[in-house]
Amino acid sequence: MSTETLIPQDAQHQPLTEADKLAQDAATAAQVRRLANHPDVVALRVEKVRTQIDAVIWLGIFLGLAFTMVNVQSFAAAGAATWSLGWLAGWLLDPMVSLVLVAVLRAEQVTARYQVDTGRWAHRTKWFAFLATYVMNTWKSWTHFDVAGVVLHSVPPVLVFLAAETAPVLRDKLTEAVMAAAGTAFTGQPAADAPAAEPASAEDNVGETPAPATRPRRRPARKPAAKPTRKLRGDYLADARAAWAPGIEITPAWVRSVCPEISRGTSKNVADDLTAETARPAVAPVPADQPVTADQEEAA
Repeated sequence: MSTETLIPQDAQHQPLTEADKLAQDAATAAQVRRLANHPDVVALRVEKVRTQIDAVIWLGIFLGLAFTMVNVQSFAAAGAATWSLGWLAGWLLDPMVSLVLVAVLRAEQVTARYQVDTGRWAHRTKWFAFLATYVMNTWKSWTHFDVAGVVLHSVPPVLVFLAAETAPVLRDKLTEAVMAAAGTAFTGQPAADAPAAEPASAEDNVGETPAPATRPRRRPARKPAAKPTRKLRGDYLADARAAWAPGIEITPAWVRSVCPEISRGTSKNVADDLTAETARPAVAPVPADQPVTADQEEAA
């Protein structure tokens, strides 16, 4: 093999200069960056992370429920003889509670993807299932004042509860990440106001060596995509205040219906602030010619 074949060459079999190599590397890097920031690529990466998170959380939930099953059966059997009807019926209590809990969590797994609230009854069902499982797991330890037993049998139910409450929040944030990527996507289109290159005249090229036809052209400068203005908590509160009317119950779900882009945690804070504002008694204005009493000064 000759040494000429080892030297990078262009289409006209001319050796490339260092500037040509850097220009090709820059064009390749720009293309990779443009595709890496594409909304579909970001959504695919987020979906992979979402799948991993769901798998790990579900594994932890099932392991925690399996651990609590033995304690719940012992609580339900209440000293019944092994293989008796009471002993066998004790094994049905924990799966009955766990299956309902898993059904609610599975529904939240889908609704959280589209940032839809499941309502109060879903939360009440979860809380009842968790409290029932916790009480049945730790009842004997509490009656015998066994601190080690309380700690041991409290960890799995509490961990399952935290995992079930955290999973929808994480899915909600992952969905917001995809939406943010779609709003600030790098399109790769040249700026509209970029000046076009003027063709060089014949007089300007006199005495100059013509550039190779395959030399990469310099890309026009791109304007960075404007990032969407992030709304603050006060902005959401102002929108909720403008939409509220007497008779409307102020809840985080209602705040999210007024401000669809708000997160769950912020909606609760906004609902609390608006509730505190509406609960304040209105103070009647005092005419200018009437003296202000001490009670009115305290109310003000």
